Amino acid sequence: MAKVAFIGLGVMGYPMAGYLKSKGGHEVTVYNRTTAKAQKWVEEFGGNFAETPREAAAGADFVFCCVGNDDDLRGVVLGEDGAFAEMSSGSILIDNTTTSAEVARELYAIGKEKGISFIDAPVSGGQAGAENGVLTVMCGGDADSYAKAEPQIMAFARACRRMGDIGAGQTTKMVNQICIAGLLQGLAEGMNFGSKAGLDMDAVIDVISKGAAGSWQMENRGSTMCKGEFDFGFAIDWMRKDLGICLAEAKNNGARLPVTAMIDQFYAQVQARGGSRWDTSSLMHLLAND
Repeated sequence: MAKVAFIGLGVMGYPMAGYLKSKGGHEVTVYNRTTAKAQKWVEEFGGNFAETPREAAAGADFVFCCVGNDDDLRGVVLGEDGAFAEMSSGSILIDNTTTSAEVARELYAIGKEKGISFIDAPVSGGQAGAENGVLTVMCGGDADSYAKAEPQIMAFARACRRMGDIGAGQTTKMVNQICIAGLLQGLAEGMNFGSKAGLDMDAVIDVISKGAAGSWQMENRGSTMCKGEFDFGFAIDWMRKDLGICLAEAKNNGARLPVTAMIDQFYAQVQARGGSRWDTSSLMHLLAND
């Protein structure tokens, strides 16, 4: 059993922290910007809640973060009330937020000066993966720190791997998001084409999902796309944040992302239609509703 802090109880962080308590068996203290949510978590899982990230991190062996973006992460880690202010030498901060690789390297360097290890560890699997404890976690950081953190991470994951030095977890997550965006656009076009052709789309999905076109997105989103159901899943606001990170990193490393840039603009059009919180499969809405 370790002493663990978890900062950020959103749709992902709430169940992830729960698995650290229920499956990992750790002593867990949580912090959330909205205290009522932290209190609710304690009522459900036990443990404790703190008023600030600094208080949550006091005495913790491992501090997990799952917040919104780069600035949110800096806000809960740095400053007078940030986690770094109270973390002791030898402790490890594991960031499950999807952020830029740049902020991961920044916080890694600051932590190193304090004797604190930092691991960038973004996740894939969405809200359902978090709730079922089967996330995939991509990590960057020092090998020895990762070896200590991996058993803790596995409390809410089905797969966890060190991808390289600091920032490698975030860049791997960028690859993940680039692939998903392109796949969803192709799936939307295929589903719309089949619908316009008058095919039984449930039958189509059943057949082609067992062949080369098959994917998690097809099996889990194909039918709902055809029905125009998007009020669930990974929100477009979050995906555009992630794609913005991908496009910015591509400028740094020289990679060309023409399809990703185009799909990002398609998502902007869905946002303009009021779909900011719709699932990413709502690319279909642009095709089915001219």
